[in-house]
Amino acid sequence: MSNAEHLASVMVDAFINAVNEGIDLVPVVADSTSTAKISPFVKAFPGRLVNVGIAEQTLVGTAAGLALGGKVAVTCNAAPFLISRANEQVKVDVCYNNTNVKLFGLNAGASYGPLASTHHSTDDIAIMRGFGNIEIYAPSCPVECRKIIDYALRHTGPVYIRLDGKALPVLHDDDYAFVPGKIDTLREGSDVALVALGSTVHEAVSAAELLNGQGISAKVISISSVRPCDTQALFEQLKDVSYVVSAEEHNVNGGVGSLVAEVLAEHGLGIRLKRLGLADGQYAIAGDRAATRDRLGIDAQGIARTAQHLIRGENV
Repeated sequence: MSNAEHLASVMVDAFINAVNEGIDLVPVVADSTSTAKISPFVKAFPGRLVNVGIAEQTLVGTAAGLALGGKVAVTCNAAPFLISRANEQVKVDVCYNNTNVKLFGLNAGASYGPLASTHHSTDDIAIMRGFGNIEIYAPSCPVECRKIIDYALRHTGPVYIRLDGKALPVLHDDDYAFVPGKIDTLREGSDVALVALGSTVHEAVSAAELLNGQGISAKVISISSVRPCDTQALFEQLKDVSYVVSAEEHNVNGGVGSLVAEVLAEHGLGIRLKRLGLADGQYAIAGDRAATRDRLGIDAQGIARTAQHLIRGENV
């Protein structure tokens, strides 16, 4: 695998492999063939793709119907439209009715940068955590992405997978073993824990390197399995540090920052936490993605700066 790869391409490759292995998989798109980078699948299996047009509610309803007919149905379209426009169908047709649908939310977070808040998906994890009976994953690199998808396609039941829209470098070796619920500790540290979601994990890794250069020992934790999540293991990873910074290209409410806050509160840990992301009631504005991360403080420099402020006892 190359050093950096688009997660949608990883997804399509996993689909092709699954069908070749005998899985009766049917992708459903909402005029989102380009977004899904699905052309190699169509070439390999002509006639297997279902395109419902720009109709996300129909997309999810069709996928649920295919699943009830015995297919492994996968939806492939942009996360902001999948989750917002088809909210009721996701809740009722997929989660409540326990249909074997795998929802792929593509170009999540602020991947669509200049297209602004209508195209940003910064609330999807919060929404999906609010629904019952669906597993939730957010891979941070191509290797992990492939492992998660391979698991999801063979798991019976609803799954939501949040995929970033940009090419991401590899963080894991090819022999990395994905286990649902497992806490993925990428780097050990004793002063501060940096907990991140999806593509912001790369920012946390870089932030830890910056902090290390200043004599601060930073642990890096990737929450790729949001549900299930081994919260006891997360507690064990957090209990020995004095500070925690969470970072996500998502609202601070309902994402990994909330998950960390819940674990700290439920275990009575007096550890200072700062959640980085979109503030309560805030939308990401149109603009370059790097500039957006800088403005939100979720780039490497911003995460490291927040950790420094916490350690110094300063307001953040």
